[in-house]
Amino acid sequence: MHKNSLKVAVTGGAGQIAYSLLFRIASGEVFGKDQPILLHILEVPEAFGALEGIVMELEDCSYPLLKQIKIGTDPCELFEDIDFAILVGSKPRGPGMERKELLAENGKIFVTQGKALNSAKKHVKVFVVGNPCNTNCLIAMHHAHTIPKENFFAMTRLDENRARAQLAKKAHVNVTDIHRVCIWGNHSSTQVPDYYNAKINNSPISHIIQDQKWLKDQFIPLIQKRGAQVIAARGKSSAASAANAIIDSLKSLLNPTPLQDIYSVGIFSKNNPYGISEELIFSFPCRTTLQGHIEIVKDFTIDKELRELIHLTEKELLEEKHLIHHLL
Repeated sequence: MHKNSLKVAVTGGAGQIAYSLLFRIASGEVFGKDQPILLHILEVPEAFGALEGIVMELEDCSYPLLKQIKIGTDPCELFEDIDFAILVGSKPRGPGMERKELLAENGKIFVTQGKALNSAKKHVKVFVVGNPCNTNCLIAMHHAHTIPKENFFAMTRLDENRARAQLAKKAHVNVTDIHRVCIWGNHSSTQVPDYYNAKINNSPISHIIQDQKWLKDQFIPLIQKRGAQVIAARGKSSAASAANAIIDSLKSLLNPTPLQDIYSVGIFSKNNPYGISEELIFSFPCRTTLQGHIEIVKDFTIDKELRELIHLTEKELLEEKHLIHHLL
């Protein structure tokens, strides 16, 4: 009935991020202007009414490429034969909630969704956004036994986009002039926005931005804390910028990376070239080859100062893994 269509599953479909995301997927922006889309949208029963309203809006947009919308509360049903899974939905951190409590609550969700992914197509790409996304991705990957581990990804592109924007602002250049900006490690306040290897066109960042104090003492904490600053100012977490970063990430995963650039994404750390502990979902500088293979870029220079920062985010991910070891 829908020959050559892509089945794309999105969880947390009634949430703010999904509201900024679903319409852009349905328009053809992500997968191409000639690619028919079948949208499978998952939500919890409590938010199902709101999701039905979003479905009405999607229908009312009359997108030519949107051939089907299927909604439900059962991931086993909605993940069947999908080509892409965008796992946005997760429980937000409540007042006074410890990180380990959040890990435990969301861990259960991703155990269930990981098992449900076994009904997806074997080539499915799984992109985890719901926080803590690195460890949630690890949990889902562990339970999706039929899917190659290299098909699982966690989003750090929002952090990369934030870093690009701030470097461009400081250097008075366009964001398109900023290249090779990597986010290392965890999508958390320990993440490492790497300006050491970044470039403005063909020049090292430090040759253009000569304010070393700003780079070391202000830029890194600014990116690490940007999400919290958005919440403090807006009263809600990032939504439109997060949805935009999902789209940027999917495009990067699907299309060959320009020769002069890289992108940041959390991937399975086994056999990585930087000596990071294996069996983690860790953000590295990555590229997509002409053949569609996603690989870690090997030529980044890691000096002592950068190594120490990377060690801290690696340590946090190991601690998170220990906290959810009973779910693996």
